[in-house]
Amino acid sequence: MACDQGVLPLDDRIADAADEAELDEIYETERRLLYVASTRAREYLLLSGVLPASEYLADFDRGPV
Repeated sequence: MACDQGVLPLDDRIADAADEAELDEIYETERRLLYVASTRAREYLLLSGVLPASEYLADFDRGPV
């Protein structure tokens, strides 16, 4: 899954936010979707991307599995 800034969360969704409350909802929804997608991995999870990386990657424990 591509975890680039601008892809996660998607810049187009951010630009379409009508107000701060909707923007907060978009950020939280995108964060939850990444969590759900990541927890569905059975044996391996590969996160790919280029710099700058999504700010959401800081939520992951980067220690050994």
